[in-house]
Amino acid sequence: MKLGAIDIGSNAIRFQITNVIDYKGAITFKKVEYVRFPLRLGQDVFKHNRILAASEAKFIKLMATFKMLLELYEVDDYMFCATSAMRESANGREIAEKVKAQFGIEIDIVDGDREAEIINKVIFNRLDNRSYIHIDVGGGSTELNLLANKRKVAAQSFKIGSVRRLGGEDSPAEWQRMKAWVDKHVTIDMRPMVAIGTGGNISKINELANTPKEKGEIPRINIYKIEEVQKELKSYTLEERINVMMLNPDRADVILPACDIYLSVMKWANAKDILVPDVGLKDGLLQLLYERQMKKKNPKVENLF
Repeated sequence: MKLGAIDIGSNAIRFQITNVIDYKGAITFKKVEYVRFPLRLGQDVFKHNRILAASEAKFIKLMATFKMLLELYEVDDYMFCATSAMRESANGREIAEKVKAQFGIEIDIVDGDREAEIINKVIFNRLDNRSYIHIDVGGGSTELNLLANKRKVAAQSFKIGSVRRLGGEDSPAEWQRMKAWVDKHVTIDMRPMVAIGTGGNISKINELANTPKEKGEIPRINIYKIEEVQKELKSYTLEERINVMMLNPDRADVILPACDIYLSVMKWANAKDILVPDVGLKDGLLQLLYERQMKKKNPKVENLF
């Protein structure tokens, strides 16, 4: 079974095709194709409140390309999902309708709660019964989830993201709202707690931190190590981050704003460590697609993850 997931974010668009292998009852997800295209829709939306014509033209071409790849790979099912940039854009839904009319592609523009719920599908089965604060930092928004006993007990989306912060479009009031939410929901008996970080920036921070990898374990970074990485990044110019640290241009500028967000939430929650499972929205979409296919075969089947 081949499945396709397309994550339309604020900083980039990710496309993945996965082959689901069922061998003697053991299910394995094997990546067949992965494309990350640096189309920064959030740069338009957070400044102009709409996706500009040049970005729209690229976006339409990209959707046509992805549709062709889905056909060439002969996928069994696929899902296109858009987050904060398209949901906040004055013309986001209009563009989604154009894509549907031209290519028959349905783009699901999700809210922050639904975005976090999809990501959590691939996180819950790797946790124990302790309390965690899940920090998902995107280009346009940050989703916070409080998890206990493998259940979501509180969640909130905030208009604070790496691209939005880079452009100075994040408001002090929203930062205060996020801090107040953490203060309210992370109670004293939960502290100190462990954070979980998702998003491309925390994965890159983990890579830069040279975190030791234990087989079968989720990588874990201490807050002080993140501060060391942040300090090192600040010591380089943007050009040096690209050419000396070998960061992609669309990562080199947003990684510092992302550091600010992860560190702030961790400090408010008194979280000394953050787990980095290196999963995101596309991984949750693939789980949803697999469940959808299984339910078609057997409508009585319950959620598998």
